Amino acid sequence: MSNEKKDQAEEEKSETNETKINDAELTKADPIKRIIAFIIDAVISMIVGLIPLVGGIIGALYMLTRDALPIEALEYKSIGKKLLKLSVVNIKDPTSKIDYAASAKRNWMFALGPIMLFLLLIPIIGWILDILIGIAVFVLVIIEIIKIFSDEKGVRLGDKMAGTMVIEK
Repeated sequence: MSNEKKDQAEEEKSETNETKINDAELTKADPIKRIIAFIIDAVISMIVGLIPLVGGIIGALYMLTRDALPIEALEYKSIGKKLLKLSVVNIKDPTSKIDYAASAKRNWMFALGPIMLFLLLIPIIGWILDILIGIAVFVLVIIEIIKIFSDEKGVRLGDKMAGTMVIEK
């Protein structure tokens, strides 16, 4: 019995050490770098959004999937994160790659911006929806900015939904 208890105690210690190691590795990224990376990605999305008819949809898809881009040269990151040496990691398994579902959970609110360009093409109803979505996006962005500065790990609402956080790498 005492051997079983020792083994169990050692397993618990190793799990605790792994958590500490993971916590040490998962240090909060500089919020200013995160905002700059977002601005770079948003500008790219908006430029793509200017393509007639399909630009808004393509821009929205970029914003949704930007943390899981299947481009090895970008290391499966967005262009903004690659330029500023940031990475999105799964909190439970920091070594795994972010998939499309996690990326979409993190970024759904930012994909609304490019969709607004598409809605401009729809008279009256589209314009009204544009105003409402614009207000919602503005409020969400303010909340997200507050979260990345105020949360001790920089976890914003989208990160909580996806179980992720942004680190410097």
